Amino acid sequence: MKKTVFIAVALMALVFTSCKDNAADKVNDENVAAAAERDANSGKFPVMAFEETSFDFGTIEQGVAQQHVFKFTNTGESDLVIVDAKGSCGCTVPEWPKAPIAAGADGEILVKFNGSGKNQISKTVTITCNTEKGKETLSIKAFVNPKEGAADTKSPIKVN
Repeated sequence: MKKTVFIAVALMALVFTSCKDNAADKVNDENVAAAAERDANSGKFPVMAFEETSFDFGTIEQGVAQQHVFKFTNTGESDLVIVDAKGSCGCTVPEWPKAPIAAGADGEILVKFNGSGKNQISKTVTITCNTEKGKETLSIKAFVNPKEGAADTKSPIKVN
């Protein structure tokens, strides 16, 4: 038993004293410079400056597709990357640029709405991107006239 403990202590002493390399000698100056630049730029974000963040289609007929282009400029200090854009329902479909948008460059997001629903509708598009907030929101609205002869399924009055 004493022999096993002695061997274990000797091995541990050997492990801890055998590392004679100086870690500072292994640091690559190029990597340090790259890390310093990255850290200096870490507070620089792209900014999506939209011409408008909401659009009203006005009065439309039910089932008539609509679309609108939301224009923006990246007024930030780094490239803007849009990861995803989703409508609040399946009737609202956004199309966005897949390539990064450089600082100072313009971009567009096309929002398609299929004209479903009736009466006053409001829909949103949520954009997931690398801005400081991480998400941006656009909205559309319209007053949808139901098709002639369409039954009002929400009416509490039943017709026999």
